[in-house]
Amino acid sequence: MPTEDFTNALTPLKQLGGQRVWSLMISLFGDLARRKGDVIDGPVLSAIMAAMDVRPEAARVALHRLRKDNWIASEKQGRISRHSLTPDGREQAVDASPRIYTTPDQLCQDWQMVLLNAETSDLIDMAGFTRLSSRVFMGPLNIAPPADAFVTIGTTVPEWLKLELEPIALTQGYEQLHSALKHAAQHLPAHKSLNPLQVATLRCLIVHNWRRLALKHPALPKPLMRGDWVGLKAHILVADLLARYPRPDPLQIAAA
Repeated sequence: MPTEDFTNALTPLKQLGGQRVWSLMISLFGDLARRKGDVIDGPVLSAIMAAMDVRPEAARVALHRLRKDNWIASEKQGRISRHSLTPDGREQAVDASPRIYTTPDQLCQDWQMVLLNAETSDLIDMAGFTRLSSRVFMGPLNIAPPADAFVTIGTTVPEWLKLELEPIALTQGYEQLHSALKHAAQHLPAHKSLNPLQVATLRCLIVHNWRRLALKHPALPKPLMRGDWVGLKAHILVADLLARYPRPDPLQIAAA
């Protein structure tokens, strides 16, 4: 695909907020080199960063920070530096993967409403649940509730309740992401028209901008979402685009 057309397709994704370079790199390694033994050579990393309009000096600073924070390890092989996730970095990337890569069709279909004991509600970690009120939480049925909680297994959900469960503070972010993804989907050609570098760049921008919103709130079971919630509509486009443009092998990028 001609560079100018590719740039036009991705410009709205590049212009979304929260494009910290070190965070972009985490998204890139988490998508492209999450498996043990996966590496990204220095020239490949530089090419992808440049395609996302990241200055070389900013990329070097971000890489130094991630090495210092034990996210990324680097070693020399001849004159080329090879970068990979550390065991700690890989563990965190793997832990976040279900939230990032689960498609809307794969979302949990069964849910529960949990009412906590008033005396202990402030002391209990309800990770994975969405708070409806001070003592009431809703979430997937496969998460064990506290032993003394009152639990109701979900059935039909009224639209007003779905609306109350939505992360209102993230609405604008999801609207902007949906708009940028829709623009990309309309202007990108078939997968075979993109080279591996373009696919890696596209996927990094998609994963990064989705990750920075999706990881800020628990995943709701599918029946608890309104069909026209912009967060779900963005999720559908994320899943469609990632399937449409499969993850390239870093060696293919180097050879392109």
